Amino acid sequence: MRVLPFDRLAAALVLAVLALPVFAQDKAEKITAPLKTIPVKIGSHPLKVEVADNDASRARGLMFRQAMGRNDGMLFVFSELGYHSMWMMNTYIPLSVAFIDEGGTILNIEDMAPKTQDTHTAAGPARYAIETNLGWFAEKKLKAGDKVTGLPKP
Repeated sequence: MRVLPFDRLAAALVLAVLALPVFAQDKAEKITAPLKTIPVKIGSHPLKVEVADNDASRARGLMFRQAMGRNDGMLFVFSELGYHSMWMMNTYIPLSVAFIDEGGTILNIEDMAPKTQDTHTAAGPARYAIETNLGWFAEKKLKAGDKVTGLPKP
């Protein structure tokens, strides 16, 4: 029996269509799966942070959350040093963000209003950023130049 090229094409299309839900589910799970948490210290203050260390988790960040624990936050680990920026579209919690260099030193801290498209940018080449509830850094009297320990290697 001879298989026509059309039959192969049709079979390939059917297989591709059947595989789509598997790939879509895998991608959705990467975006919505719970992130690992680690403890860090900023100065002498402990903070439990969720680690966003891939494109999908960094893009989602804290969007759509309604609340966050008092001493909780999110750590963004960037694959490259850069003048990274944050914005608050689809983020309902008012936040503060600290941009951090490769050695764990805070470069700058910015306060961010919910549901805005204002950009907040690192004052120098940053490897990390930590978002916390609005005012957390100020309440602890933390500022640019303070050290963060416990950061994972990128």
